[in-house]
Amino acid sequence: MPATMSVRFWGVRGSIPCPGPNTVRYGGNTSCVEVRCGDHRLVFDAGSGLRVLGLALADEPGPADIDLFLSHCHIDHVIGLPFFGPAFVKGNRLRLWAGNLKDAGGVQETVRKLMSYPLFPIEIEAAQGKIEFNDFEPGVTLTPRPGVKVMTTPLNHPGGATGYRVEYGGRAMAYITDTELNADEMDPALLELARDASIVIIDTTYTDEELPEHVGWGHSSWQQAVRLANEAGVGKLFLFHHDPEHDDDEMDRIAAAAAKARPGTVVAREGFSIDI
Repeated sequence: MPATMSVRFWGVRGSIPCPGPNTVRYGGNTSCVEVRCGDHRLVFDAGSGLRVLGLALADEPGPADIDLFLSHCHIDHVIGLPFFGPAFVKGNRLRLWAGNLKDAGGVQETVRKLMSYPLFPIEIEAAQGKIEFNDFEPGVTLTPRPGVKVMTTPLNHPGGATGYRVEYGGRAMAYITDTELNADEMDPALLELARDASIVIIDTTYTDEELPEHVGWGHSSWQQAVRLANEAGVGKLFLFHHDPEHDDDEMDRIAAAAAKARPGTVVAREGFSIDI
């Protein structure tokens, strides 16, 4: 198996899908990122972008075999799960992973609540694919597939969330959303998650100017992300989980300012892919 690693963005927004003429360039689907480690497919979050990924997988030969890691289960991060076509195809395999759900009965019970009356017309039993549910405590290291190591750490978000670091074939990437970074000092565990990673994808819902009105909401600014990336020695920084109120023109302004502050910084767009 080739020790290659790649990342593709299927959804980059936060809070709620925001399709329309003002979000065409960056996209309006909520969080969903695909990471390929050789022949292994890992997916991070099941926002509305997961539906689009499912449509793309329908054109691929053979059964799908997917590990899906949830940062948390707020609606914008799981809304695509009931519409993920591969889960309803016999022969496909989907392993769901989530932390912070012990008090809610675990990830299986959470998905069951999502797909139940009066919120949804069919229940999870309608899925013909084989679905496995895996709960863990953030802070553990997971080995979902041979040669793939996934480190986890708790994030600062209402109700809790989990950050991830994937290591494979001598490469590393980190997925860190949703979290409210400390304005004065970076969390050492978070720094270690991002340390020397080739790519870090991080929640940058707001700007520094917008933060005072959103204290306690569990999100960060792009300026804070730049400071974390510099301190952790990150390769390429991807700004992610965009505010639905930030249209394409505003995202262009953020992209220009962030690239000036830290050359090479990229604002994540739907459909963009990169090899590590």
